[in-house]
Amino acid sequence: MIRALAFDVFGTVVDWRSSVARELAAFGARHGISDDWSAFADDWRAGYVPAMDRVRRGELPWTRIDDLHRGRLVELLNDRGIDVDDAEIDDLNRAWHRLDPWPDAVAGLTRLKKRFVITTLSNGNVSLLTNMAKYAGLPWDCVLSAEIFRHYKPDPETYRGCAEILDVAPDELMMVAAHPSDLRAARDAGLRTGFVFRPAEYGPERSLRKPADDEFDVVADDFGDLAEQLGA
Repeated sequence: MIRALAFDVFGTVVDWRSSVARELAAFGARHGISDDWSAFADDWRAGYVPAMDRVRRGELPWTRIDDLHRGRLVELLNDRGIDVDDAEIDDLNRAWHRLDPWPDAVAGLTRLKKRFVITTLSNGNVSLLTNMAKYAGLPWDCVLSAEIFRHYKPDPETYRGCAEILDVAPDELMMVAAHPSDLRAARDAGLRTGFVFRPAEYGPERSLRKPADDEFDVVADDFGDLAEQLGA
């Protein structure tokens, strides 16, 4: 019996690429700067995993994703010769707090919430995820983050810690994500797994494929399909 659903957020619940590119374009317009803002968003996001790995190796202390994002942003601005003050950098970095949900996300989560406890389980820090929920109208029962466990996904401590906080057995908790690697790590930690296909996450230039139907407990086209398959 599944009692709770834990959701990856970036790419699974919200469209980070289009949202961040929009914020970057507005920043550029304010400062009279032209750039390929979608490519800038990709470069920004690409710094995320290497930065987490530096923390894992002990090169950096535990660091919130907001701060890792800001460090990468400063690098990218410097590479392009863009010079703005700290207040502008801080505001632009909070673009990650203002991400639009996928069109099916709010209605699907609302439907799933009627049957299950629903929570975030993201590497994003708690304040980021809370602000995003307010901005996008995401109806979480609670906001859980890697920040709480001092372990980023895919470390097993994050998945097992979520089950412990929710007072459910690992196999009573389903990890929902658009990223097979996240789900494989959750499965290895004893969780159930639900894949949701987000073919547009990386834009039209990159085509994504769904995993085989039997790789995870549920493979769904969107949150409405997920709710249907889970009987919500």
